[in-house]
Amino acid sequence: MKHKGSKFECEKERNDDLMKNYHQLMEQSVYISMPDIYREVVERPSSRFWVSEERAAIVVVSMLRGDDLGKMISNKKEMFREICSRVVKLRSEHPNMTVYEACFRVVRQPAPKFYLTPGSAKVIICKAKEKWYEERKRRLRHLL
Repeated sequence: MKHKGSKFECEKERNDDLMKNYHQLMEQSVYISMPDIYREVVERPSSRFWVSEERAAIVVVSMLRGDDLGKMISNKKEMFREICSRVVKLRSEHPNMTVYEACFRVVRQPAPKFYLTPGSAKVIICKAKEKWYEERKRRLRHLL
């Protein structure tokens, strides 16, 4: 079980990947409906699975032992099921590979989507934009 308050070490990279997709969608859209943008951005492919190798290995081992991930939210269940199926496939091709080694490879593969809710994407994007504006203000003050 993940501990409350634990820090996700790839947060900046995930946010950058999400923002890249957000900006692409905003540029392509003729009519902008923010709920639609947030829904579309989380359904776009991601550069990787946004979970640590350690967490993926813990959950995959648990799944291989029969855990059905009952208390986990549906997006995360879906993500871990995809990771687990890729780990099983990779290990069948490389029988000497450990679960951890397979998880390390799999989480760095492109993911079919972000496995976030549109609401989570909205919060992340709004915080990222706020940080960008604050940084820009700080730089402008420095120039003056």
